[in-house]
Amino acid sequence: MEEKKTPLTYRILIWFIRLFSPKYEYEGLENIPEGPGVIVGNHCQMYGPIAAEFYVPGPHYTWCEAEMMEKDEVQAYAFSDFWSKKPLYIRWSYWLLSYAIVPLAVLLFNNAHTIGVRHDVRVISTFKESVKRLTEGCRVVIFPEDYGLCNNIIYHFRDRFIDVARMYSRRTGEKLPFIPLYISPRLRKMVYGKPVYFDPQAPIEEERQRVISYLSRSVTELAASLPEHTVVPYPNIPKRDYPKSLPVRYYSEETQSHVQDTR
Repeated sequence: MEEKKTPLTYRILIWFIRLFSPKYEYEGLENIPEGPGVIVGNHCQMYGPIAAEFYVPGPHYTWCEAEMMEKDEVQAYAFSDFWSKKPLYIRWSYWLLSYAIVPLAVLLFNNAHTIGVRHDVRVISTFKESVKRLTEGCRVVIFPEDYGLCNNIIYHFRDRFIDVARMYSRRTGEKLPFIPLYISPRLRKMVYGKPVYFDPQAPIEEERQRVISYLSRSVTELAASLPEHTVVPYPNIPKRDYPKSLPVRYYSEETQSHVQDTR
């Protein structure tokens, strides 16, 4: 992974973020294959991307919303995605905050190890950059949650990022692994599950469904395997509404049964 020449202001900002962020313990590192792969985890608001930047082992790049990298787009995106669900009586303060973070966001996300993501035809550039990094031997970290509750641990995963594996297989002839990751800021743990491998011979629609189902179940199971804890959800909702994790027995039979066919 090529080293970036970063400005002093960025290095100071990173020092403060690291100082005040949770320090994580790892579990399941043996489940990460050597070489390139895609790590897929729960977003847990700002904690997921911060944990990825500092604590994912080996050279890696994290998918980042491109709007957070563009000065003219940060404010609208940040307020809509991060704080638009805050209680009405304090929402105005977050609207002001969305303006205040613009220079910090541009500085941070353009100097960290990120790959900008657009959710339109420009996503092809995201895929090309991801494949380039994978062929260099790096890992790519993706937090694919979208609005729409899946269970008390995660929100529904978008599935089109799976197509990166098809492009990678066409380029290299190799099967790309997807490694599930559960991040618990409250327990200060990052837990990796067993990978699932993309099958380039199968129809892409089937592979999207198979891989995304495996990852959703695996991340949920990883959370359920830990002691009961408060889950930091994807949306920035009031802390009093944060859910609790549940033991495995409380989840559906489908969620409890680990997928064995990882091809």
